[in-house]
Amino acid sequence: MEAIKEHTYQIGEVARKYHLSVATLRYYDQEGLIPGLGKSASGVRQFTDENLGALDVVECLKNAGMSIKDIKVFMELASQGDATLAERQAMFYDLKQRLQAKLATLEETMKMVDFKCAYYTQAVADGTERYVKEAMHRVD
Repeated sequence: MEAIKEHTYQIGEVARKYHLSVATLRYYDQEGLIPGLGKSASGVRQFTDENLGALDVVECLKNAGMSIKDIKVFMELASQGDATLAERQAMFYDLKQRLQAKLATLEETMKMVDFKCAYYTQAVADGTERYVKEAMHRVD
C-alpha cells in the first residue's frame, strides 16, 4: 500500500492566501516562526497544512499586537511541548488583558466618532454648524 502524499503549497500560493509578501514569509521562516517548514531538493519552501496552522497562529498574534520577538518566544515554547503549557497560558492571558484594554479605548474612540458623524450629518443638512452648536450649548 502506497503512502498518501501530503499536499504542499508553494510560497506564492501561501503569500496570496494570507495577503503577505513572499519576503515576509521568508523572514518568518528565517525567524523560526513556521516550525517544520520543509524544502524540496532544489531548496524551494514547501508549506503543509500543519505549517499553515502555525502561520494562522503567527498572524493572529501579530494582529493582536504581539511583537515578532514575542511570537518567536511563543513558537519556541510550543515546540517544547507540555512542559511549557503554563508559560504559554500566561502569555495568552497577558495578551487578552492588553486586548481588552485596547478594545475599551477603541469603544471610547467610537463614541466620539459616532458623535462627530451625527454632528456633521446635521450640520451638512442645515448648511451650517451654527444650529448644531447652539443645540449643544442648550443641552449643557
